[in-house]
Amino acid sequence: MAATRSPPRLLPSGDSAVTVEFSRNIDDDANWRVLALDRAMAAEPVKGVTETVPTYRSLLVHYDPVTIGFDELGEKLLALAQRPAPAVVRTRRWRIPVVYGGEHGIDLEDVAKALNATPGEIVARHVAGDYRVAMIGFTPGWSYLSGLTESLHLPRRQNPRLLTPAGTISIGGVQTGIQCLAGPSGWHLLGRTAVRTYQLHRDPIFLLEPGDAVTFVSVDAKVFAEQDRAAETGEFIAELVAS
Repeated sequence: MAATRSPPRLLPSGDSAVTVEFSRNIDDDANWRVLALDRAMAAEPVKGVTETVPTYRSLLVHYDPVTIGFDELGEKLLALAQRPAPAVVRTRRWRIPVVYGGEHGIDLEDVAKALNATPGEIVARHVAGDYRVAMIGFTPGWSYLSGLTESLHLPRRQNPRLLTPAGTISIGGVQTGIQCLAGPSGWHLLGRTAVRTYQLHRDPIFLLEPGDAVTFVSVDAKVFAEQDRAAETGEFIAELVAS
């Protein structure tokens, strides 16, 4: 299967980075290849590489051009990228509590109307999903999840909000996501979680990693408030159900 795949494109990114692009579209196969290359480089470090940044469809590789040149690095990256992926990859699975609707999910009713459903049906569809962390980006801890059911696909808002709450659980296009810090967003807000996917003075600072599996469980506002207070002290709140 891996032998039939086309090799990735190598795109110079300035004078000290290269983008290894597996696809021009968002899809799980490309993301698996990105994460497989990232793991391969972690297992077999390439001299001169200083950092790797996995995204949905490409891997950004930072390197020291004094130590290794673009052409030499490109050859090594292509060789690693063409290796068959491991048959079994151990995946951490997290269960994350969410309070849906009301003041915590102000777009839930509008989403239900747009998709010709009830708010309860939207929550049920979202909770039933089996998601995977495709990438972390935009702001610290912002987790982009693949696996959103087609029945919840919805274009992003025409007018993005300048500020949305920390812990927001939202949908946009073909994705759902966990927004750790307060910030701007053009996605539709379904609810909030007390889980801090990023907490500077906690170990680990980042809770989720690309490749992790995620499921959501609905909780009420009282439970959310209790969990939020506990999370503020450094508790994970998210339940690690498999590893």
